[in-house]
Amino acid sequence: MTLRLYDTATHRVRDFVPVVPGQVSIYHCGLTVQSAPHVGHIRKEVVFDVLRRWLRYRGYAVTVVANVTDIDDKILAKAAENGEPWFALAYRFERELHAAYAALGCEPPTYEPRATGHVPEMIELVKTLVERGHAYPAADGSGDVYFDVRSWPAYGSLSHQRVEDMEVQDDADPRGKRDPHDFALWKGRKPGDPDTASWWTPWGWGRPGWHLECSAMAGKYLGDEFDIHGGGIDLRFPHHENELAQSTAAGQRFARYWMHNAWVTAAGEKMSKSLGNGALVSEVTKIYPPRAVRFYLAQPHYRSKIEYSDVSLTEATAALARIDGFVERAAELVTAGPLELPEAFTAAMDDDLSTPTAVAVLYDEVREGNSAYDAQDRTALTVRLGRVQAMLGVLGLAADDPAWQRGNTSTEDYRPVVDGLMAALLAQRDEARSRKDYAASDAIRDAVKSLGITLEDTPRGARWSLTRQGT
Repeated sequence: MTLRLYDTATHRVRDFVPVVPGQVSIYHCGLTVQSAPHVGHIRKEVVFDVLRRWLRYRGYAVTVVANVTDIDDKILAKAAENGEPWFALAYRFERELHAAYAALGCEPPTYEPRATGHVPEMIELVKTLVERGHAYPAADGSGDVYFDVRSWPAYGSLSHQRVEDMEVQDDADPRGKRDPHDFALWKGRKPGDPDTASWWTPWGWGRPGWHLECSAMAGKYLGDEFDIHGGGIDLRFPHHENELAQSTAAGQRFARYWMHNAWVTAAGEKMSKSLGNGALVSEVTKIYPPRAVRFYLAQPHYRSKIEYSDVSLTEATAALARIDGFVERAAELVTAGPLELPEAFTAAMDDDLSTPTAVAVLYDEVREGNSAYDAQDRTALTVRLGRVQAMLGVLGLAADDPAWQRGNTSTEDYRPVVDGLMAALLAQRDEARSRKDYAASDAIRDAVKSLGITLEDTPRGARWSLTRQGT
């Protein structure tokens, strides 16, 4: 089977052929660290974490670069409003981003460069574009430098737009532009800007434009040509369009494939910081198990929108609990067989990372495994358990995955305490049943049921499982 991925640039599914056989290089745009990450932000991290795990399963050595934008208009404005240094605000939210990575079991990027650490590379890229006739310093003496979109005929190829049909960008004062569609590569220092937020260039003091940052960092760490560039679909234009233009105009081949995940929506609107409808990862994982939040984000196809709701998260929590219940029951009877993936699961993942179909295969294996458990068919149960554990591993949902142990400060940290309390309650229930005090036994069952906990009597004794989390 051949891995096939949907390429946003060509609007078709293509066979995946890496630049270097056996190796895959991925760049996906990280966050502008102006505030804490919400579920909409972190969907991208989950999508590319699943992709990374799948590529690794397919035998590739994978390098992932995800930048941190730590200098930006919004960062400066918010820091000024808060009365704190801009770099302190950026670092504080960068730490929250890392906590969100860890909370949802995402492996850290191979490299995570900060924009402020790569200003020399950005300046050199601007120089190259000016020398090639694709960029110009503003004539108004502001220190701004713009990319000349009319100088690059391929501009618009990623978003499939003509320049005349594009929305005019408001990334800088339009008075210095030759064409309203030209975008800022470099922004001259403005009155009131902190001294620490400016760097010296041939065009005066200033700081980089957002689009320039990613091109410079992708080029430094992945070279002139790399395999996959990704991010949320909202970045396709203007951000990725501008990246592609400035990098290729500078002589780079840039990305072979463009992958964009769809939004998480809330009441039909894109979840975003500007709309104020973001569900913070740090808050959501206090209500729902982090693995269930990851399951909720990973199960839909990455190019499909997800509507955020408590109902959906509760359903994901219950579904994962059923899967975990099978794994726990089966592991008490047998040792898992070879961690082999069903052919249908592999075919689904090779088909543009079709996680809905892959998860359907997972459910089928759990269902067949439960039947084997009920029939005490140890041979079949061994096979099903191995397959389920292999699929959970690819999706980053295996309960024993080391990724869940890095800095996860969720409610699952209290699992040992809960286990101890439940063991004591089950012992009291067993004691009540042994003396035929069924009223007391049922009272314990009903009490824990009201907390969202289901008791199941098995040949090896009672077990408990969480059936819902949050209300």
